Amino acid sequence: MPNELFYLRPNVVIEPLFARWYAWLQLISPMTAPLFLVHQHLKIMRSFVAQPELHVAAMQDPQLIGGPYINYGSGQVGAVQAQIDETTRSCATMIEFAAALKSLDRMLADHALGMSLEAIYPRVPDILRGFVELGYDLENHLSVRLLEGLLYRSSHYHEAAQSLLLWRIDRDERPFIFSTPRLGGPGELPLERPFRDTALDEICDLRRRPAPIGRILELLDVAGAPEREELVRSFLTREPPVPAPRFEGDGLRVRYFGHACVLLESKGVSVLTDPALSYRYPTELPRFTFDDLPERIDYVLITHGHADHLMLETLLPLRSRIGTIVVPKSNGERQDPSLRLALRHLGFRNVVELDELEDIPFEGGSILGLPFLGEHGDLHIRSKLAYGVRLGGRCAVIAADSNVLEPELYRHVKEVLGPVDILFIGMESEGAPLSWIYGPLLFTPLARKMDQSRRLSGSNAKRAAALVDLLQPRHVRVYAMGQEPWLGHVMGLKYTDTSPQIVQSNELLAHCRASGIAAARPYCIEEMHLAP
Repeated sequence: MPNELFYLRPNVVIEPLFARWYAWLQLISPMTAPLFLVHQHLKIMRSFVAQPELHVAAMQDPQLIGGPYINYGSGQVGAVQAQIDETTRSCATMIEFAAALKSLDRMLADHALGMSLEAIYPRVPDILRGFVELGYDLENHLSVRLLEGLLYRSSHYHEAAQSLLLWRIDRDERPFIFSTPRLGGPGELPLERPFRDTALDEICDLRRRPAPIGRILELLDVAGAPEREELVRSFLTREPPVPAPRFEGDGLRVRYFGHACVLLESKGVSVLTDPALSYRYPTELPRFTFDDLPERIDYVLITHGHADHLMLETLLPLRSRIGTIVVPKSNGERQDPSLRLALRHLGFRNVVELDELEDIPFEGGSILGLPFLGEHGDLHIRSKLAYGVRLGGRCAVIAADSNVLEPELYRHVKEVLGPVDILFIGMESEGAPLSWIYGPLLFTPLARKMDQSRRLSGSNAKRAAALVDLLQPRHVRVYAMGQEPWLGHVMGLKYTDTSPQIVQSNELLAHCRASGIAAARPYCIEEMHLAP
């Protein structure tokens, strides 16, 4: 019947793509997307076409998961070549933009030697003219600032490259996503819509509010296409979801959703950190999912722009439910795109930028930005914040992947914070080398010795213990460890009992317990209630 109402099944993935690759912050910003397209995506695809057997063999080695290897069989060479051809055609100006940035870098190295820069501006490549500011710091080191806000308002913001891919997931395991284009297959529905399209909110809200089948087919652009209509019907159900009741108790309820995703709730306010959520499907591992979030999420806090913390796949479906999304400020340099600009152009209406020691007060609490050192390979990146959240008469510190490089910092922070009830800290103590994330932005590759030295690491046991000793929290939770099986496609990690991350975090837990502090490393799910 045409007016029969349907919901979207809770295990339907709405995967955001950019030029058919899994989308994250660096593929949104117009100053970084061209460099990833040229120096990573095209490079990997051309390598696969030239030596598919190398990629096939690499994907059989668990140690190489997370490397630059496409996880398709050799029978997909033609499809990957077709994607190369389509990318070079549709993204030609992005390829030109990337080449111009590299040319500018080389020209400045030869000619910007401390004298006035006025004569340099006419030599900037034409495609970059009017989008670049040149300057020296006080030590006479040259810096190049791309006018990112202006680039978003220009033809260099390639929104047409954005699309969505809908499919059903029924298990935790997913292939590593950042080395392989998504070329579509059986059971997958491509949707050519930009991420800011308000239709996406309506589609995602079908999880909670039903709509007639005719409207659903219209939203998904399949009306009149029988095979695609049949696929869409497999995404739908008549069974209504069970709404998650809002917390109405006293004090603070803390729910761990996995990785760095924590829901903090008082009677009147909900705060969600770094949403990386599981879908609901049959599993022996208990967990909270999308279904366990409140109808309204008052604040979402993003600690930094890495894809396991600013996870667009699970953040975009929440867009219509979020009151305010809080992000750290960026420094405007190429390696540090603005989270605020990105999220606003992705359709988030209320994005607030917070600096260190700035706060957002609200009835019954506040959110305070805290310094966040390390974990970015010593690059000059400002867009990272820890948070002090006061809620329900308690104080939670969300420290994310902070590396306690300078313990004295937290002595000063403690004077501002006062008593801390619970500390969340990540302990990826042996992170990937700098180039794993930032390699496509480097015009001159780092020497291997430098690259291996400058790792994307959080705290080890000694540094995390120093933080605990200074803040003296009543509870400690080691989180953001990438252990949850539903995050393997993003993390590419598999720990054993002898992995440094597990050994180091075990040492911290022992230190906490010896100090009389309740400590744990949650896995998949945890709930606790702190009375006021």
